[in-house]
Amino acid sequence: MLKCVPCTYKKEPVRISNGNRIWTLKFSHSISNKTPLVLLHGFGGGLGLWALNFGDLCTDRPVYAFDLLGFGRSSRPRFDSDAEEVENQFVDSIEEWRCALGLDKMILLGHNLGGFLAAAYSLKYPSRVSHLILVEPWGFPERPDLADQDRPIPVWIRALGAALTPFNPLAGLRIAGPFGECSYSRKRKYTSVCIVARENRGGETAFKNMTIPYGWAKRPMLQRIGKMHPDIPVSVIFGARSCIDGNSGTSIQSLRPHSYVKTIAILGAGHYVYADQPEEFNQKVKEICSLVD
Repeated sequence: MLKCVPCTYKKEPVRISNGNRIWTLKFSHSISNKTPLVLLHGFGGGLGLWALNFGDLCTDRPVYAFDLLGFGRSSRPRFDSDAEEVENQFVDSIEEWRCALGLDKMILLGHNLGGFLAAAYSLKYPSRVSHLILVEPWGFPERPDLADQDRPIPVWIRALGAALTPFNPLAGLRIAGPFGECSYSRKRKYTSVCIVARENRGGETAFKNMTIPYGWAKRPMLQRIGKMHPDIPVSVIFGARSCIDGNSGTSIQSLRPHSYVKTIAILGAGHYVYADQPEEFNQKVKEICSLVD
């Protein structure tokens, strides 16, 4: 996927504690007068998913992307079974990565699971975040009370969810073997999912331990984001055609009434905003970054 990146970059495994390594790409890292932009991918992905974005985003500032601990080419340690401890493992690995690279402050952007972890990092290490950018973030709302839903979940979906609960989220792709890979390969933007799914299940197991049935977070971020340092500005980007609930931005604003919170909709984009409408996405992110420096 990185063959289509039009600019030069440096790649390296960054060493952190317990012998773990974080596979990292650096773009324009010689630029020292701008706050670096750090990209965190979502569940089942890797740094290659930003291939259509690197070229534009690194024109005037350093850009870093890495495979989250347990995903891609990064180390796959044993994760705790407790959701809070798993979250801490992810967050602390990001902080150790930052320290290893000597970055002072960051513009932190996360998609999906990466958005959840970016918010969790900002809560724990607020002095290191100049701006938080949440792109279609996972894990923010609480699971709705089934009794309050207008359209209850069909019995067959509940049964399927219960049957799959003991398994990891990408187990189906592994079971499908080459047939699963072929089905995903039809959408070339997302083929790295197949590569990730074939590997050791470190991050996949970690994610499973952070969720309850139907993919809701055990520790929803909206329960805590009001405690985030008020000086951290937050931008929320979502795809206008996404099937994911796009109300997180409004909810965050209500929980942080005296802080900067802005919601941006990208027309014609679904959940994978950065791949569906890369030019528009890149422009919006650069505009956000310009607010910092």
